[in-house]
Amino acid sequence: MSIFTVASRYAKSLLDLTEEQGHLDAVKKDMDGVISVLKSNSELLAVLKNPIIKGDRKRNILAAIFDGKINSTVLSFFYLLVNKGRAAILLDIAQEFVREYNEEKGIVKASVTSATALSEGNLAALQEIIAAETMATVILKNVVDPSLIGGFTVRVGDKQIDASIAGKLGKLEKHFAAQGV
Repeated sequence: MSIFTVASRYAKSLLDLTEEQGHLDAVKKDMDGVISVLKSNSELLAVLKNPIIKGDRKRNILAAIFDGKINSTVLSFFYLLVNKGRAAILLDIAQEFVREYNEEKGIVKASVTSATALSEGNLAALQEIIAAETMATVILKNVVDPSLIGGFTVRVGDKQIDASIAGKLGKLEKHFAAQGV
């Protein structure tokens, strides 16, 4: 079974449980924090993925880091993952939980990459356009990449629109190469 399938099943179980308990929004916030901690600490990830380190040690480490800082249901869930030998995919499960939460709440993440930072007005206008197209609440992030020269690229899920000068120059170069010019 793939890691994605396993992560998705565990995430869905936690999502259903916390929704029943009425703690879904708080747990989502906790999971955002857990993802941040795990991504910023490669040593912790290495410990969780190491099959030589005993489950008791992994549970103690998770308790030391998260006890009193996250919902007790989430911490118990982490202990269950350790007991089941799934500590190695804790980050994957947390990310999948957030993705499923966003899907359930009708939230779409999008990013716009531009040569310079966009104004708040431009970001708001673009956010409205994406929201109208996707029929969802949009969380929009602006990434600055001077190599675009000008224009922008927008990514929503697995779709991308490239309206950058660098992208247009690349297409022109491919066209000329195909023509043998």
